[in-house]
Amino acid sequence: MIEEALIGWSRAQFALTAGYHWLFVPLTLGLAIIMAVMETMWVIKKDEFWKKTAKFWMKLFAINFAVGIATGIILEFEFGTNWSNYSWFVGDIFGAPLAIEGIFAFFMEATFFAVMFFGWDKVSKGFHLTATWLTGIGAAVSAAWILIANGWMQHPVGMEFNPDTVRHEMVDFWAVAGNPSAVSKFFHSVFSGWMTGAVFVIGISCWYLLKKRQVRFAKASIRIASIIGIIGTVAVIFSGDISGVQMGRYQPMKLAAAEGLKDGGQRAPFSIVPGVEIPGMLSILATHDLDGYVPGINDLIDGYTTPEGETFPSVQEKMAQGQAALEAFKIYRENVGINDSIAAVARAQLREHQQYFGYAYLDKPEDAVPSVPVLFWTFRIMVGIGTLLLLVMILVWWFERKNKIERMKWLQWTGLLSIPFVYIAGQAGWMLCEVGRQPWAIQDILPVNAAVTSASVTAVQTTFFIFLAIFTFFLIVELRILIRAIKKGPEGTEQEEQPLN
Repeated sequence: MIEEALIGWSRAQFALTAGYHWLFVPLTLGLAIIMAVMETMWVIKKDEFWKKTAKFWMKLFAINFAVGIATGIILEFEFGTNWSNYSWFVGDIFGAPLAIEGIFAFFMEATFFAVMFFGWDKVSKGFHLTATWLTGIGAAVSAAWILIANGWMQHPVGMEFNPDTVRHEMVDFWAVAGNPSAVSKFFHSVFSGWMTGAVFVIGISCWYLLKKRQVRFAKASIRIASIIGIIGTVAVIFSGDISGVQMGRYQPMKLAAAEGLKDGGQRAPFSIVPGVEIPGMLSILATHDLDGYVPGINDLIDGYTTPEGETFPSVQEKMAQGQAALEAFKIYRENVGINDSIAAVARAQLREHQQYFGYAYLDKPEDAVPSVPVLFWTFRIMVGIGTLLLLVMILVWWFERKNKIERMKWLQWTGLLSIPFVYIAGQAGWMLCEVGRQPWAIQDILPVNAAVTSASVTAVQTTFFIFLAIFTFFLIVELRILIRAIKKGPEGTEQEEQPLN
């Protein structure tokens, strides 16, 4: 069907843009904290070595920051070009955090970035250090408002549907801003950025050790980055645990699909890989209770009752209520201002069934199930790589501390080769988050087939390949500039280095 092709290509284009954008965001968040700590070391120790070290990583931060802006701007425009129904339906809510991000957070970040990058020897040490920290804080605040918008899509709160304007309208800003899904997502994303930045710095520093260049610089960078990376990764684990509980509460189908759990129950097992299970672990992860009830895919489709007696309707029943809400909405629109008594009855019926309005746009109950293989494996890729990278960071921290890392070629190669894997883990995490929400653009409210713009498939296909070419060009340019800067190395440190014996 043409409609299915349009939805597929629109999703592919948005996924392409988001995937490219997320190559730059975590490194921005991670390098921001690392270079700020290094500059703090310069101010405290009054050692020019730390200034040169901070300036080198700041240069790489600036290169990455510039390219990240371009992809981020295009991403926001695509809500209007590809998902205009979505933008109309919830623009009053979704647009607010994005506007705040653009007006406040981004300008804060950009202003202090200018002072940080161009203000060396032009402002005082204290002011420059403050600007560096505020650049990082601005990046985190910018991420916060974007993740508030995304968290609202996962768990919509603080709004009411207005049948007169056919829009969801915000009624509680602080409910949207303090959405628990957004809060956990913010910490998980920021700390995963610390992890990405740490692995990046460790990997580049290991390259210098392999080349027997800038040894002091490389070891100092490894020490700072590994500590920040270990802290960030442990925080990722804890925030991920909170996200798992919220997923079980607000998006149980995503959780069931990520586990491949067909039939749920108490003491639900967790599969490390197919055929290898830990009894009761999924219940602990989802409810923090060994006897906690976790519904499976079949339970969520067919309806279920918890051991406490709480009953949840089947998808078929939700679809029927959605159809009732849609019919009541049509009757209201036809009679409002003409026959107010009929309109009042229709509005009451709409309010009664409104919770499942979005289910009216599903064709069959199975449409409520996201891609199980994608979710199952992206979750394990994310967790598996994250665990291995934590081990790598602990090892490089320990052996650097013992002054042995410059003699351990295998660990240097491991650190260098870890760089692509941290990006794979980050992309897997976002695939889990976004694919797991399907078929919903907004969980339980608006499916993607009702959110898409009425555009030609050819137009979306054409722009998809244009963006693919542009983003790939940006990525290649950034990598060439980064590699050139890395090969050149930190300025003014050569004379401070001693070659390895």
